[in-house]
Amino acid sequence: MKKHLLSTSAIALGVAMVSPASAQEWNMKWGGFHNTHVGYVNVDTDTAAQLGADFDGVDTYTNAEIHFTPSVTLDNGLTFGIDVQYEAKTNGGAIVDESFMTIKSDTLGKIDLGNENSAGYKMMVGGGSAQVGGGIGINSPSLSGFVPISVGSGGNLPWNFRQSGISQWTEVVGNNDVPRITYYTPSFNGLTIGVSYAASANGLGGSGVNAGNNFGVNRNVGVNDIFDIGVAYSQSFNGVDLTLSGRYGTASNDTGIANTDDPDVWGVGALIGVAGWTFGGHYGENDNGGLLPDQEGWSLGVSYDIAGPWSVGFDTYQGEWDDNVGGKAEYEGYQLVANRKLGAGVSWSVYAMYAEGTVNGAGLAGGALGGGSANPNTSVEGTLIGTSVNLKF
Repeated sequence: MKKHLLSTSAIALGVAMVSPASAQEWNMKWGGFHNTHVGYVNVDTDTAAQLGADFDGVDTYTNAEIHFTPSVTLDNGLTFGIDVQYEAKTNGGAIVDESFMTIKSDTLGKIDLGNENSAGYKMMVGGGSAQVGGGIGINSPSLSGFVPISVGSGGNLPWNFRQSGISQWTEVVGNNDVPRITYYTPSFNGLTIGVSYAASANGLGGSGVNAGNNFGVNRNVGVNDIFDIGVAYSQSFNGVDLTLSGRYGTASNDTGIANTDDPDVWGVGALIGVAGWTFGGHYGENDNGGLLPDQEGWSLGVSYDIAGPWSVGFDTYQGEWDDNVGGKAEYEGYQLVANRKLGAGVSWSVYAMYAEGTVNGAGLAGGALGGGSANPNTSVEGTLIGTSVNLKF
């Protein structure tokens, strides 16, 4: 698969180099989003780190990015472009979140080269895909902006990024925006296949870097040679819009840690639209090979586009962690959202959200490389009533 990906990229670049120069000019596009929430939250927690804390009250949360996406289409039909995404908040990790080149055409398909999520991640659909915009996002770490449910904020859940315990959008051991090669086929009667390769994960002993370049990759250490495949089928039948998706990913475990295996991830999802209704669901698993606790999760969502500016939606997410030595944890989230379009790229939402994390038994071990929770028999739960203004430009 690795040789196939590299060969495909080389062919595309070769075709571009031997083709005549284009008289077209660059389309200097940019855009992004800025979503700001205001809400009242009530939190009940019995973890030791949060003993005596009071999280109840009004707070704000913002999620915002600026995207630069210039492109040019040559006379030979190939379109070259870049996608550079800047976090508009200073506490979101790297200021540049994603940065990659795209090469595409109707007959070639598309190649992504650079720091971007895998094909499996991007092609998945599920309950979160069916929800209307403007909620806090129970299918992502965003809700921790109001409810301190993660270990990092004193809560009890490991909240491992991009894994099945909290999200339908997953990666092998949660790797994120490392240097990657991805190829997407053209659509064949609604069927699209994507394959990805990354040399190394970020964290877990790997040398991959989020939104940056790797050093030379030593494939005798860490988690390396990450392969992903995604498949999606999208078609309309007599007024019914159907999307089916699946993904699988795996990597080589070269940490040298005893009693650990190669990690992998898989998932399936569906999205159905009919008569203003949208239904979505998914199931996924991360087998982390003993490096981190194994995870699984599922989602369901439904929304209805009311005649006029309003739409409403409900979704739930259910996740589990298992350290395979007796420790288990569970996450459940529910959200009801109403969204009103105010104008071009502007909407207003009101929503109610409930989330709970529980750790059972003697506590959840962190796996060979940590990242778990040692909070035995604890619970963190929060109820949020919020509103948001959402800008997309």
